[in-house]
Amino acid sequence: MENRLQSNRSRVMERIRAAAHAAGRDPAEVQLVAVTKSVSAARAAELFDLGQSDLGENRTSALEAKHAAFLAAGRIARWHFVGHLQRNKARRVVRLAHAIHSVDSASLWEALVRLSKEEQRFPGLFLQVKLSDEPNKTGLDPAELPALVERARAGPLPLLGLMTLAPLATGSTGTDERAARAVFEHASALARALPASAFAEGRVRLSMGMSQDLEEAVRAGAHLVRVGSALFEGCGMDGDAVDGDGGARARTEKASP
Repeated sequence: MENRLQSNRSRVMERIRAAAHAAGRDPAEVQLVAVTKSVSAARAAELFDLGQSDLGENRTSALEAKHAAFLAAGRIARWHFVGHLQRNKARRVVRLAHAIHSVDSASLWEALVRLSKEEQRFPGLFLQVKLSDEPNKTGLDPAELPALVERARAGPLPLLGLMTLAPLATGSTGTDERAARAVFEHASALARALPASAFAEGRVRLSMGMSQDLEEAVRAGAHLVRVGSALFEGCGMDGDAVDGDGGARARTEKASP
């Protein structure tokens, strides 16, 4: 199984490298977050042991269970929370996450600020912006970003950047690629318009792109891609194949290995 995982990870990394080179970017600028929702803690640990230390979860209970299993085995991963976060579960995520990619409202940001002070733990935040009209997606309206970024500038939680999701695939590859490209380029333009000084290390990172559309995301400027199914394909997933949006992906959407 390790050989299959290693092969899958190498293939994903090569896709990232190729897309970065095609865009004239340094591949080292792009970080892979492996979304482990579809697999057991043991399978996630196998990937970690291959050198993949940034792991993503989209459910609070799964994050807690895998974090505990890793800790018991002496594995210290950087856990990214990538799913929709309910405020009544936010404290549990603050306690464990290295970064939260799905801050989709000002009220959630306010709750995270309060909880981080109480817990004395300060994960980095990505503001999730909604750039498609799909009713099942959440996120900030682009018009809300400047005011929230200004409020967050002086807050205790480091702002890392923006997160967005491409529209769900329709089955027409060309149409899907164009739709994804439009969303990712919009997010990139929004990032350029925000004051870099308000963000950690003076730059606005972009968390966008999954198994089926990571090339378009990297070409548009993604700094983190959230990949699940392309990493674990053929490795005996325990549930539905998912990537970094917190929902099951149709088989027609999965990227070819």
